Amino acid sequence: MVIRTENLSFSFGSQQVVKSLSLQVPEGCIYGFLGPNGAGKTTTIKMLLNLLQTEEGSIYIFEQELQKNRIKILSQIGSLIEQPAIYHHLTGKENLLNRAMLLQVNEDRVDEMLKLVKLSNAANKKAGQYSLGMKQRLGIALALLNDPKLLILDEPTNGLDPNGIIEIRELLMRLVKEHQKTVFISSHLLGEIERMATHVGIINNGEMLFQGSIKDLESISQPQIYIETDNSVDAANLLKRNGYEVSDINNQSLFVPFVSKQQMGEVNALLNQHSIMVFSISKQHKDLENLFLSITQNTQSS
Repeated sequence: MVIRTENLSFSFGSQQVVKSLSLQVPEGCIYGFLGPNGAGKTTTIKMLLNLLQTEEGSIYIFEQELQKNRIKILSQIGSLIEQPAIYHHLTGKENLLNRAMLLQVNEDRVDEMLKLVKLSNAANKKAGQYSLGMKQRLGIALALLNDPKLLILDEPTNGLDPNGIIEIRELLMRLVKEHQKTVFISSHLLGEIERMATHVGIINNGEMLFQGSIKDLESISQPQIYIETDNSVDAANLLKRNGYEVSDINNQSLFVPFVSKQQMGEVNALLNQHSIMVFSISKQHKDLENLFLSITQNTQSS
């Protein structure tokens, strides 16, 4: 395990924000740390980076206890917490050169990092003129300068447009696949994490609700086909007669568990063949709130 915590807890005054958290982050994975705003994600990350002192419990990184091996461990971690710390009056390249000098890293790494995060063409542009996505990529380049084994990112896609989100996602997947990094990324966006993570931990009110592989998560967060029709009752009865499960129904719409794109097309064709008007049909994921309910119910029933 690259990160392992045991009974990690933290309080701000009388408010406990992290409660007996036990993380397990395998080497070479993208670990999605999921939870709504205020769930305790950033506090946990600050403890992992020794920015907050652990009150209870232990943190092991690279199988070494953090407090006893702080400098050795932190030198092998790159991080981006909230907004990247960049100088807006300097160019992207100058920001990296400045950091390289502080870290005593060879200047050759600067051009390598610019190429890796696809900022070579904007290297000599003032960072203050960068788009939000470009700033985030520059922040990741800064975090990668000293070639860390572990990258810890707190909400790196927050506020980005769809193109920016895709750029960050592709970059992180490339870092793991081609550069053998381990990535620990926090987010409140379930759909985004599902597209790139190999492992997931879900936290709410400071407590771990779920931890496991993305395949384990899929078993409780199966996507649904959302169908809006002119007659949801007739549509549901028709689908049931033809062997489809209908998981929810109301006046205008119904849901069918998603299996494949082929299945979604067949559902649409069947309804059309029987003169049921389909206004819209789409694949939808459970949002975090519904996923929390599913996990909590599963935990109670087991």
